[in-house]
Order: sequence, then structure tokens, then C-alpha cells
Amino acid sequence: MRNLMAALCLLVFSAQAASAGWMAGQIVDVRGVDRGMIVRADWQYPWQLPPRFRNHCRYEYFTARPFCSDHCGSDYKFYYCSEVSFGCCHVGHGFCDPSGLLRCHW
Repeated sequence: MRNLMAALCLLVFSAQAASAGWMAGQIVDVRGVDRGMIVRADWQYPWQLPPRFRNHCRYEYFTARPFCSDHCGSDYKFYYCSEVSFGCCHVGHGFCDPSGLLRCHW
């Protein structure tokens, strides 16, 4: 009897978890997103940059995340937001705004 109750509880719990995952997928529609079109707003890894900008790459001191400078200088990071908006900002101070333009903040 105890095993039957445990199995029933497990079945109910897994059904709720599965329906919650399905509902989240419907709300966000993750399957419909083209991953190639997504541009990270805050941090871009070297392999996310176009090949012509993947030079002068190194690791950030505190987080050990790789980044590229592309002739910007030692304390700068290259940011790529779109074909028309890219450039250099201090490490950790650049981002792509919702319209796809590069912004540097202090």
C-alpha cells in the first residue's frame, strides 16, 4: 500500500512538472527563436564575434571569461551589436541596447 501511494504521488508530481514545462515553453516560445539572430547584450565570447574581430583575445582578470580587444587597447573589450554598430568600450562597461546600438556606460 505504501509503495502504491508513493508511486501515485510521484505520478502526480511528474505530471505537474511536465505541464509546467510545457506551459513555460508556450509562453516563451523557445522553439521558435532563431539562435543565430540573438546578440548577447552584456558579454560576448570570442566565438560569438565575426571572424575579422577575433584578435587580441585574452581572459578577464576576475571572472576568467575570454574576450577580444581588436586593436582597442589592453583595458578595452570589443562589442559587436550589429553590422552597423560595433566598437570598443572598457571591459564590463559596454552593452547593446534594445535597438541594436552599442552603448558604453561608466
